[in-house]
Amino acid sequence: MGLRLLQIRDERGTRGVVASDGGTTGRRVGEVETVYDLARRAIKAGRSLADTVAALGEGAEVDLAEAQANGRILAPIDHPDPAHLLLTGTGLTHLGSAEGRDKMHAKQAADANETDSMRMFRMGLEGGKPANGGPGVQPEWFYKGDGSTVVGPGAPLTSPAFALDGSEEPEIAAIYVNGPDGTPFRLGFALANEFSDHITERHNYLWLAHSKLRPAAIGPELLTGDLPDDVRGISRVRRDGAVLWEGEFLTGEANMSHAIANLEHHHFKYALFRRPGDVHVHFFGTATLSFSAGVATQAGDVFEIEAAPFALPLVNPLAEAEVAPVTVRPL
Repeated sequence: MGLRLLQIRDERGTRGVVASDGGTTGRRVGEVETVYDLARRAIKAGRSLADTVAALGEGAEVDLAEAQANGRILAPIDHPDPAHLLLTGTGLTHLGSAEGRDKMHAKQAADANETDSMRMFRMGLEGGKPANGGPGVQPEWFYKGDGSTVVGPGAPLTSPAFALDGSEEPEIAAIYVNGPDGTPFRLGFALANEFSDHITERHNYLWLAHSKLRPAAIGPELLTGDLPDDVRGISRVRRDGAVLWEGEFLTGEANMSHAIANLEHHHFKYALFRRPGDVHVHFFGTATLSFSAGVATQAGDVFEIEAAPFALPLVNPLAEAEVAPVTVRPL
């Protein structure tokens, strides 16, 4: 399995990059403080991330379990200017993902033979994995935020005061950096919690865009290389330390209605998303939601997501922001 990269702070607060082979220990990578810097060096040199790490050399050993327990592991990617990191995603991309969405929207589409969600899902089943390997049907797509909304392992996912729900979406996110000529380079994959407001979405499908404008958690590890075809993980919601809900989630192309290459094409086909130096974190979707099982989350609940081949889980508590009405003042 591929090299894993993590971003950490040491006991003095100094940032660094750690390379791991998938265990609970790793080694500091020389001369770089961020994965973004490492990626740009690799792109400039025309090398892989693994070869760039090898060329920079290894430093001190790091106990990753201890670093995670003490809140020193950061999200596996960031950008010096958060506005140049874009969070986006695709939905209805997984086998079974249409069922939960269809239930949400069936009432609003009771007079139709098939909901828009089911039609979109069937389009993916029929054309999301073209036999010739070329571009297929385009998926549902959404914008989620920028680098200011990225949450690292252990940090709270904060639901805004106006939200009607704040629930987990356990999935895989791919991480990209655009080269100097705009070519997108995929660095790898990370566990992700694409936190959303499902009650707002259920109320009216046209509010999907509103429901997605929330923070999202990624990490701890960035898995370089290819994603296994069949990834199986567990998503949990804990309340007061006890498991309130638990479910298996399946991802990887064997469990998806779209090829990853097809999802990438339909994102990066827009020149706007090939701006040199920008970072993209793209969420591939899920078919497993505690919300679909009737769970109503509340502040203090803890989301846990784990899946092989990732060695460390992604754990984040749920918080709620205080009411802060926004007033626009004329000039």
